[in-house]
Parts: sequence; structure tokens; C-alpha cells
Amino acid sequence: MHKKLLRFIDNSPVVYQAVENLRRRLEDEGFAELRFGAWKLKAGGRYYVTRGGGALVALRVPKKKPKGFVIATAHGDSPCFRIHDDAEMAGEYLRLDAEKYGGPNLASWMDRPLGVAGRVLVRTAAGVEARLVDTKKAVAIMPGMPPQLVRINDGLKLDPAKDLIAVYGLGDAKGRFRADMAKLARCKESDIVSTDLYLYVCEKGIVWGANGEFISAPRFDDLACAFTCMEGFLAAGEPVDRVQVCAVFDHEEVGSRSKQGAGSNLLQSVLRAAATALGFDETAFLGLLEQSWMISADNAHARHPNHPELADFTEVPKIGGGVAVKHSPKYSTDGASAALFKEVCRRADVPVQDYSNRPGITGGSTQGLISTEQTSVSTLDIGIAQLAMHSAYETQGSRDTAYMVDAIKACMESRVVFDGSSFRFE
Repeated sequence: MHKKLLRFIDNSPVVYQAVENLRRRLEDEGFAELRFGAWKLKAGGRYYVTRGGGALVALRVPKKKPKGFVIATAHGDSPCFRIHDDAEMAGEYLRLDAEKYGGPNLASWMDRPLGVAGRVLVRTAAGVEARLVDTKKAVAIMPGMPPQLVRINDGLKLDPAKDLIAVYGLGDAKGRFRADMAKLARCKESDIVSTDLYLYVCEKGIVWGANGEFISAPRFDDLACAFTCMEGFLAAGEPVDRVQVCAVFDHEEVGSRSKQGAGSNLLQSVLRAAATALGFDETAFLGLLEQSWMISADNAHARHPNHPELADFTEVPKIGGGVAVKHSPKYSTDGASAALFKEVCRRADVPVQDYSNRPGITGGSTQGLISTEQTSVSTLDIGIAQLAMHSAYETQGSRDTAYMVDAIKACMESRVVFDGSSFRFE
């Protein structure tokens, strides 16, 4: 399963390609696309919705009237660099004007082969069309400074506006970037209206370690969870009395506050529209939410081999040790949601471990709490333990990919009845 994950990441340089790959996967599995309006859902039907090219929600309807929803969510964006529309900075070198997106480990991006991917908005006779583009090879690099010239090893603070400007060519290549993007978009340069383009790391994912226990690749945060959530969702048996849902959002790395982010009305709109199409009124829909639960999947920090002092004293997930349940006031997990997930995984023989931040160190937030602002259901945050989060090249355990798929599959197949904070299995 981890090799399949690495192939998915290799083919998903930015969120638009990731969502397109997931969409195609759903189409291959017989899912039909829905557009918001008057939906007609069939018992046992399979459907999906996209928004903005960067978010996707898939659902499987049981053959009998549902009692609630079981939802797995992740995000498809990763820290990177967004290229400006007017990107060319000409001189002795042709450089690309770009700003950091999210919170990348800046130093890790230097001296790495970089490609360009995203979408180009093209003027046509009918209007404007979004076209996906990907160089599929290295076309740029952010050259680092040698220690002979700058005391880089003494902790030089990097300035993204100076130290992390990518070189695309020599000065005589002026005009090539836009021309190259037009060629990839199959249009004339004059027909490019706007762009959503990003620099991405081209290096392929690898399996390594004394016993092949590690995998490394770009964009594990959070494509690893987007992939495993979808695989677990698709691997699950046909739903009995819950609508199974898998959602992949955009813009988590910059706060989720967009029309296709976890803070939008996308998920709630899909759930409400599905409930209406299945014959539930608004009051009954709220009753469905009371019998629903959600898993927000985003990776967790493993103990760093060279800096163990940064980890918590007791709740530290191990590489290869199973799915991490994430505990923090900044996460959506509470005792009840953690207990439910742990019991589901115990019954499915999936290893589970706990993660907490070390006291005094504030970790990053996730989309779990943000999602519940719009869709108030019992929710918890989980993830795969990894090293070097937000680095240009990250590491996690090869076995943990399958553990996460098995955990999501078990959650999708679970039949739970809630009574406040208590629950029972049917």
C-alpha cells in the first residue's frame, strides 16, 4: 500500500492534480458526479461533488434509510511557493517571483529540483476555461549560499524575498516562462487570463531503512492522509445504515477560510442536500447529525531522533506504531471521540497510539475544529506519525500507510448508536 501512496504523491504535485486524481479514482469505482441543485439519490448510490478544483466530497448511500453519517476528512494542499501571475524577474538570471504558501521549512527547499504545476485560466470563444498544467520535470531551483561566502551554518535567518527566489533560466530566456505555461495549457500566451501556479519538489518518493521501514517523499502532509482516507473509504463494505463520506479540502495550510476549505459550508451543504434528497426534513437532518461522527486526518510528529527533548514525556507516537490519536485544546478530539475510535480500531485489530504536544510547546492546529464550526458532529483528529513535517521532503513509516487505510475502513463499516457522550455498537 505504501508504494501506491508514493505513486499517488508523485502524480499529485499540487492540490488541483491531487483532487483530479482522486476524482478519476472515484469515476473508476462507479461514482457519479453531482452538481448542487435538486438532487435525486438512489438507495445504494455512489456520488461525488467538487468545488473550485481543489476540494472533493464523496458519499455512498446505504440501501435502507440511513441513521447518520460517518465522515473522514483530510486536505490536499501542502506548504509550497505560489507563483505570481506576472512572475518573470529578468536580469543576469531569469527568476520567478513567488511567495511562500503556508509554513514551509524554508531551508529544506534550497538546492532542490523544482517543477511548476497548477492550473491556467484560458480565454476561449465560450468564456474562460481552467486547464491543469504540470512541467513533470525540474525547471527551476532555489540556489543556496555557500558557507565560504555566508556563515549559513551559524543559523542565518532566511528571507523568502531574497534567499528563496527560484532561478528559471539565464537572462536571455526572458519571456520563456509564460510561453512555456501557454504551451502546457495548449493556448496562446495572449489567451492566458490568470493562473494558479506553484513550485513543487520533483524528487520521487523512496522506501529505505535497514528493513524498508521508512518511506520519504514530498507532501506527506497531507497527501498521505488524503490518499489513505480515500482508500479506506473505497475499501469499506457497502454501507448498512450510515451514509459513508470522504472529504478532501483545500487551503488548510493557510487557515481553511475559503469556499473550498474546511471552514466553508461545503461539507454541511453536501450532507444537507443528501439528507433532503433522501426524504429528511431539516429537523430530521439535525437528528442525523446527532448520530454521526467525523475523523479529521492530518499527520502527527514522531519523536525526533536527534531532538527527543521536543516531544511529550509520555504521548509520543512511534514510526510504524499505528495510527496516532491527536490530543490538544487546538484539536477536536475529546475523551468520547477518542474512545469511539480506539474501540473501533481494537475490534479491527488496528494499532493505535496517542499524540500530545510537549507542555510549553504549542503545536499546529488542524481542520478538525474548523470543520465542526460548520458541521457539529462528534469529531476527533488522527494522523500518521512522521519526521520533518513541513519539510520539502518528509519521512514516515512504511507500515503506517496500511494501518491508516484499515482504520478508516473500520470506521466506515462501524454501526454506532450515540446516547450523549456514550455509545454502543449494533
